[in-house]
Amino acid sequence: MTFSIEPHPDSVLHFTDVTVRRGSTVLIDNISLDIRADERWVVLGPNGAGKTTLLQIAGGLMHPTSGRAHVLGGRLGAVDLMEIRQRIGISSAALAARVPGIETVIDVVVSAGYGVVGRWREHYDQMDFARAHELLDAMGIDHLADRRYGTLSEGERKRTLAARALMTDPELLLLDEPAAGLDLGGREDLLRRLDVLATDPDAPATVLVTHHVEEIPTAFTHLLLLRAGAVVAAGPVAETLTAENLSKTFGLTLELAKRDGRYFAHAR
Repeated sequence: MTFSIEPHPDSVLHFTDVTVRRGSTVLIDNISLDIRADERWVVLGPNGAGKTTLLQIAGGLMHPTSGRAHVLGGRLGAVDLMEIRQRIGISSAALAARVPGIETVIDVVVSAGYGVVGRWREHYDQMDFARAHELLDAMGIDHLADRRYGTLSEGERKRTLAARALMTDPELLLLDEPAAGLDLGGREDLLRRLDVLATDPDAPATVLVTHHVEEIPTAFTHLLLLRAGAVVAAGPVAETLTAENLSKTFGLTLELAKRDGRYFAHAR
């Protein structure tokens, strides 16, 4: 597929031949990708495939070694990254590790308005707190608003960070393994809420990283399969998620089933 160097007006992410190297190691290799404002993408692949690296570039947290990366219309290396980052919502393990355990849930969410982790002397008004409560309610945890973050279960923490990622009404939402570590009930509840979000016409373009086809929300529209830093396949979920492509991605023969819009895979 041939990609234009310049993004389409509706593109929120546009990568052309993006490569990231660290010494002799190639983390992502010659990736071209275009994500539009009304699309919901899943990035799927094994450990070491380059998924988190790709998300760091998408979040303006890393520059490519070569190639061109446009995020929200601005080319990395030629745009104010602070301005770009304010328009992006991120939920990741790296962020989770930085949240002080003594912080209340409501403060974890509301502090996204200043892009800080841990409240200090910032000022928030009643509209900010009302917005935070609205998002916590959407995630089913508003009753935990006054609880300490360090006392939450893993699932409750994941939902807290998802609410935080939406606090600033971002144009781009990046979710790095949001269901990792959750039990079955927690995973299914989170996926149901992500489905509701994905079908909202006012919701931001979303990129969700996962290892598992079972964690693909039914309302997500597109899929990127990565292996060893390179693209195996990319496109609409129904066309791209095949047993053949999945087997190439994970390096073993897999069978794929679909039921009620959800996917399931197992080794043959």
